[in-house]
Amino acid sequence: MQIEIIQTKIYKIRGQKVMLDFDLAELYEVETKNLNLAVKRNLKRFPSDFMFQLNNPEWKSLRLQIETSKGRGGTRYLPYAFTEQGVAMLSGILNSEKAIDVNISIMRAFVFMRQYALTHKDLTEKLQELENKYDKQFKDVYEAINFLLQKDNQETEQKQRKRIGFKSDETT
Repeated sequence: MQIEIIQTKIYKIRGQKVMLDFDLAELYEVETKNLNLAVKRNLKRFPSDFMFQLNNPEWKSLRLQIETSKGRGGTRYLPYAFTEQGVAMLSGILNSEKAIDVNISIMRAFVFMRQYALTHKDLTEKLQELENKYDKQFKDVYEAINFLLQKDNQETEQKQRKRIGFKSDETT
């Protein structure tokens, strides 16, 4: 399995690099429901620093980044996030050839990302600073655009509204 594909499925949530249950299920070629059932049958192996469930704000923010569907066809439950240790623990409960191969690739991806971050720490810090700076600026721009769009929609609705009352032919 290509490490590049796996790296695109690793997100930073709550300050930790994690993979989501539906991405892991896709890689393992199992249904998300079945992956989560296996985890629930072995909950003692997954303390809170190995796995946690996203909250609504985290999921909404992440969903915008990864462009998942909102309603039908999407997830009905908040996804579980697995840390590197949680993913390693999955290899103990999903005992198939595919799971073993995928786990090895995932561990290599985590190690590669850690090594890359360590060797390019100054670059990573600068990118983080730029990202924070521009996220804040773009947030202001998005808010302004949304305000203008809402104002434009309200004006359009006012123009389209049917007038009520008495009409006079006389002009005053």
